[in-house]
Amino acid sequence: MNSAASDPAATAHGRDDDVPLHTLKVLVAGGFGVGKTTLVSAVSEVRPLRTEEVLTDASVGVDDLGGVEGKTTTTVAMDFGRLTFSGGVRLYLFGTPGQERFWFMWDQIAYGAVGAIVLVDTRRLSTSFAAIDFFEQREIPFVIAANRFEGARRYGVEEIRDALDVDPEVPVMMCDVRSREVARGVLVALVEHALQTARS
Repeated sequence: MNSAASDPAATAHGRDDDVPLHTLKVLVAGGFGVGKTTLVSAVSEVRPLRTEEVLTDASVGVDDLGGVEGKTTTTVAMDFGRLTFSGGVRLYLFGTPGQERFWFMWDQIAYGAVGAIVLVDTRRLSTSFAAIDFFEQREIPFVIAANRFEGARRYGVEEIRDALDVDPEVPVMMCDVRSREVARGVLVALVEHALQTARS
């Protein structure tokens, strides 16, 4: 897939370039502070909608800040972004809240999704188990994307797969969600995996 661009042939046949032929809903999930908002912001072609709030003393003892002590904000509803590929495929990206107290919204956000990216932090793999369980139970295709954090020990893909105990057909990849091209690559891998799952 290539980035969206003007398609003279499509225009000549009367199709509005801004009207996609296919729209797909994709979720970006994972634990608190794994980079969901960063991924949506990096890849969205429109200004992303964010519902971030400043962490306050009220979250002390409620939210687990282990490993992300420097984090000052949190998503309280969802992030939203959009990415269009040439050929008329448009992805609508929904970043889920990572904190356990907001998980009750996941079912509503997940409705109609073709697949999900589960972002993981290799320093805190246990924070990813809830998202993996959620998509496995609902049979929603997903890929694992291990976000690289400065100073974190480097693990191989198979080590991460084994630690998370995901099925062999689930794609696992390393990523840096700050990179637009890398984030796009993860989305392409998810769409391909979702299509393959639908055919099988």
